[in-house]
Amino acid sequence: MNTTAGPVTGLRQSGVNVFKGIRYGAPTRRFQAPQPPTPWRDPAPARDFGAASPQRGREPNQSEDCLFLNVWTPGVDAGRRPVMVYIHGGGYSSGSGSAALYDGTRLATRGDVVVVTLNHRLNALGYAYLARLADGFEDSGNVGQLDLILALRWVRDNIAAFGGDPDRVMLFGQSGGGAKIATLMAMPAARGLFHRAATMSGQQVTASGPLNATARAEAWLKALGLTPDRAREAATLPVERLLEAQTQTDPVLGFGGVYFGPVLDFRHLPRHPFYPDAAPQGLTIPMIIGNTREETLGFMGDDPANAGLTWDTLVDRITPAVMRIDITPEAVIAGYRRMHPDWSPDQVLIAATTAGRSWRGAVIEAEERAKAGAPAWVYQLDFAGAMASGRKGAFHTADIPLVFDNVAAGASEPGAQTVADTMSDAFIALARDGDPNHAGLARWERYDLPRRQTMLFDVVSRQADDPRGDEREFFSAIPYIQPGT
Repeated sequence: MNTTAGPVTGLRQSGVNVFKGIRYGAPTRRFQAPQPPTPWRDPAPARDFGAASPQRGREPNQSEDCLFLNVWTPGVDAGRRPVMVYIHGGGYSSGSGSAALYDGTRLATRGDVVVVTLNHRLNALGYAYLARLADGFEDSGNVGQLDLILALRWVRDNIAAFGGDPDRVMLFGQSGGGAKIATLMAMPAARGLFHRAATMSGQQVTASGPLNATARAEAWLKALGLTPDRAREAATLPVERLLEAQTQTDPVLGFGGVYFGPVLDFRHLPRHPFYPDAAPQGLTIPMIIGNTREETLGFMGDDPANAGLTWDTLVDRITPAVMRIDITPEAVIAGYRRMHPDWSPDQVLIAATTAGRSWRGAVIEAEERAKAGAPAWVYQLDFAGAMASGRKGAFHTADIPLVFDNVAAGASEPGAQTVADTMSDAFIALARDGDPNHAGLARWERYDLPRRQTMLFDVVSRQADDPRGDEREFFSAIPYIQPGT
């Protein structure tokens, strides 16, 4: 198979042509914008996943040379199949496009589509904003996003050779992947590179302001033993030291490690993605915006500190680090006991942290799209998956195996395949036609105000107007800034 950089050879597996570890960018230069790869002549094997960006945790095969992507296609013919490009989660700090949950075999076969996953630079390597501290690092705060744009240019220039249609490219991503997509919708360099979008429990209302981003970079440099005037030395230190220094307390939030994410640098990102409104650049792109009903169950459901909660001990659990907005725990508890007097303290903890912290950004994005008359379809996953501990609920990440139709890899509850059939076909329909409706789904109307139509995905999926409206109204009184920014 020929690409603009040179030929590649893949494998035929389970009736699908698979190409893993295709290089879309040259080996990275630290804190610098990515460059296309140096062309090659001999066929390059594309049979194993490429390296992931360096990160803390157990992600295998890490390297700063990490600009690789993977393609699953039903046929390398002259077909013009819709293209579904998945951007992985893990915030802006971890993950890769190589996880088993993201295997594109079943999705490609099911929808006769081309599926692409990819790796890009993360954490400080992708988002440390050094532009105000040293010359020559003007791009540093958004190079992770620039990697994604380079990958999308590769798709534009090469995907037809893999049977895909470069004029029907859909981005979809969960958690941090969705946030990256929302950010791309406000980046001029991404204009025209994708034509549909779907975000799953991932939103980016505001980016990190340049002064906050500089303060974070300075705190990180201090942990490295560097003063701001020595910022350029970070480009020469061992990568392990860079990652370790990120564990310092975030100087803006006052808790957690140092946050690195997209920066309002007025160079590559000239405005916030969804503040004060939806970025005009993205308004013509049909978009799915989704979340799961018990998002934060995935973060705190198995935390021993939350075992045996009472109304008294709940006060100490609903902290600023958990809620991420400026509200007292007493007000949250009183509000929920008024709205849902039959709920337990544990139910209130998960519901409040989901509604006030995780779901809030999705609501804002959907409302801003509706105000602008832009097409958006909103969903809430109600289907309860099972966590490793046995706890059940529609937790963060529960929609990934359903959308990929990979229930054997991550969603074994009875009824999971039924939900996967409905959800994956909706995403395929959006990729194909710009509208997620299909024969196996009850009519899914566009989100508008004041109805707030939302598809509730479950074994029997149905549309509802303004689900959890009481919680939405309660938190709408509290000013919202994207957590971390």
